[in-house]
Amino acid sequence: MWLTNAIGRGFGLVLSGLVRLLTLSGVHPNVLTLIGLVVNGVAAWILARGEFLYAGLVILCAAVFDLTDGAVARNANKVTRFGAFLDSVMDRYSDLILLTGLLVHYARIDRFSFIVLTAVVMIGSVLVSYSRARAENLIPSCKAGFLERPERIVLLIIGALFDRMAAVLWVMAVLSNVTVITRIVHTWKESRRDGEALGADAPMAVDSESAGQADLREGYRSV
Repeated sequence: MWLTNAIGRGFGLVLSGLVRLLTLSGVHPNVLTLIGLVVNGVAAWILARGEFLYAGLVILCAAVFDLTDGAVARNANKVTRFGAFLDSVMDRYSDLILLTGLLVHYARIDRFSFIVLTAVVMIGSVLVSYSRARAENLIPSCKAGFLERPERIVLLIIGALFDRMAAVLWVMAVLSNVTVITRIVHTWKESRRDGEALGADAPMAVDSESAGQADLREGYRSV
């Protein structure tokens, strides 16, 4: 336990130093978000070539931008609705670009079953974020489930670095769709508990606005 705590503290110190450096440099957080997308695009190209170890290292580099853009926005007092929106959209692009790289790789080596598996992961990844976004138009918050974007990226990095991508894809395919189902059930329960019909408009608009303000205070979010 002490070892993992020490690693966590060390990583936190490095990350905090990087955030301070980027804040002092004056770089706009939206630029960091876009750089992260470009780096993930490079990683996808490497994945398509089947060079998983190098791809894992590049995805790890891209994750640094994902971890710093929101913190830089908060430190520089540049948290905006558009910034949060851009971050969320670019995250979706990054996810799908990386998985598309895997699709190309498996198509090149004629592994049809892994093409289907990767497609299932893509569906689950998109629906994890969509289910939360749609649910929060109906209820105040929907963070139920386990496999959000940080966990998906960590799994991809592990699969690439240790050449265990097939096993990782199975885990992502199952857990992402379990997360979607969990959010559906959570939204159903919350709607029933509040005694509100899903089609009601006026109360939902208030809840959605409240949730939006909370997310803006949190900064950029990953779902």
